[in-house]
Amino acid sequence: MPTTKTSRGSALLTVMWMSAALAAIAFSLAVSVRGETDHTSTQVDDLRAYYIADGAIQRAILDMQQGGDAYQAGQARFFYQFPTGDATVEVIPESAKLNINTLAAEKLFVLLTALGVEANSAQELTQAIVDWRTPASEKVPSIFDLFYAEQTPSFRARHASFGEIEELLSVKGMTSDIYYGTYVRDTGLTPPQLVARGGLRDCLSVYGSYGSLDINGAAPAALATLGTPPEIIAEILAKRPFLAQKDFDDFMGAHPNLGTVRMGGYKIFTLRATARLRGADGKPSDLTRSVAATIDLQFDKYPPLVVMRWYDRAA
Repeated sequence: MPTTKTSRGSALLTVMWMSAALAAIAFSLAVSVRGETDHTSTQVDDLRAYYIADGAIQRAILDMQQGGDAYQAGQARFFYQFPTGDATVEVIPESAKLNINTLAAEKLFVLLTALGVEANSAQELTQAIVDWRTPASEKVPSIFDLFYAEQTPSFRARHASFGEIEELLSVKGMTSDIYYGTYVRDTGLTPPQLVARGGLRDCLSVYGSYGSLDINGAAPAALATLGTPPEIIAEILAKRPFLAQKDFDDFMGAHPNLGTVRMGGYKIFTLRATARLRGADGKPSDLTRSVAATIDLQFDKYPPLVVMRWYDRAA
């Protein structure tokens, strides 16, 4: 009889352990299924947002080509509403940026310090950028060449003109904050707040200007690099966009010695679209997706549009 009780107890304990194990397996499976379902749903929403952003860029290109009420030269952005979401398209003229391949070393240093880079780091980074675009010596590698050779994986500096502005990310001393920009605490505001500070990608371009900058898109740091006084930079930011030639002429008339800006110029633009889905309740989703394209609007040539660069994911 005791043996029978012991056997029954062991069997009951075994059943309990098996039940607990099966419950744990079922719970783990449910969590995995839920996670995969959420992941798939997020991927679907991301793809939907991508096509909204893509469509917004195509719509902006048409509006820029047609002009009229849809677009005025100097316009900074478009706002579009679609059945399933909204999109904002930023219009960034490349003529509002400085040319990375021709900007003098001393101007590069001024630009970096204007972006908040510490002086020693700005000096080293300036030297690295100049080295990257300068033809290499066949006999003696530079200190930067030796640095790149020691990286994993190793690579070589271009030692020629920058072909894409993203090459800056490979230059010794470059950081994501310097390239993309960051947020800084502005203690002059009450209460103190974080404000956006641009990066090199907002100020430099392989298609950039060799002299004066487009007044409607030039970043404050780029204007400061060309010697524009701080008070005039503040005035430009307060008054732009300049959509009428008369407004620009009046501004230049008040500042006759200002030769660092112009209105309009080249026909190369970067369009950056940020899309946000709208839920069934009409409220905007937390998910956003940004797409960008660098285009050349050739109004007097065929084809009238050349897409020079496409970014499936734009920072």
